[in-house]
Amino acid sequence: MASTTVYYLTVMDWKEHITIDPAICHGKACIKGTRIPVSVVLDNLAANINPEEILWAYPSLTLEAIMAALAYAADLAGERVLPLSA
Repeated sequence: MASTTVYYLTVMDWKEHITIDPAICHGKACIKGTRIPVSVVLDNLAANINPEEILWAYPSLTLEAIMAALAYAADLAGERVLPLSA
């Protein structure tokens, strides 16, 4: 009989790591305590840059902040549907 693997998802509270302040980066979502926009972290991940390289390039980041950026993006993606052409 084949075994079944069950994965449990632990949802990170991205609000602990991300802030939106109109006085910082024109109100874009940023990693708390930095001026690094979440979009920069996500763009790097989308470009297949591994988290270790991102941490090297942005020493003020933490692995938790990178994971929070992903959790933030996941929340945003769940909020709306973008039409895609066939």
